[in-house]
Amino acid sequence: MSEQGTKKSGGLSRRDFLKLMGAAGTGLAFAPFVPFGNFMPNPSQATLEKVKVILPDGTQANVRTFPLNHAEVITYPSTGDPALDAEAFRKWQFIRLPKELGGEQQNVSAFRAYSMVCLHLWCLWKYWPEEGRKRGECPCHGSMYDPTTGTAFAGPASLQAAPSDTLPELNFEVDADGFLWVLPPTWGVNDNGVIGYGRFAS
Repeated sequence: MSEQGTKKSGGLSRRDFLKLMGAAGTGLAFAPFVPFGNFMPNPSQATLEKVKVILPDGTQANVRTFPLNHAEVITYPSTGDPALDAEAFRKWQFIRLPKELGGEQQNVSAFRAYSMVCLHLWCLWKYWPEEGRKRGECPCHGSMYDPTTGTAFAGPASLQAAPSDTLPELNFEVDADGFLWVLPPTWGVNDNGVIGYGRFAS
């Protein structure tokens, strides 16, 4: 027998390839049922403090000046490290509701902040203030979120079972001068939620 004929192939055999494909298919089939959000950086034991709501221009949000029906991206918790603060899991849509949804109130009820990580496949969604929209929309697969509750009402995220149909949220406090502060969250599905996984709607 020739030397070439005695060499073993370095590639996968057809049988091994089919086994690999079968294992991959099984993993993908069960992936939607794995609570990946539980493994994200949301330690429930983390000590977080009350901090200012800092807007992209570096100013602190104020109920007297922040426009109605408007949203900005805020970072929480901020580390001061630009690379860490750029992580999607630290980004929140800070929204002042439109007038018809209570946005004219001069208190925390006019504001919402939801994690920007879409609960479907973790794309980043945003708030659209235009007439006829006034909702959160994910550009990847069309999930839409109610700005008053953070609950998906259309698209694939709306078909997911609770708590994976409602975005994690932040809570606020307003001081005597109208400045907004983020209150320390509790990362859990029965509280502020788990980023990338969701929370039970209150």
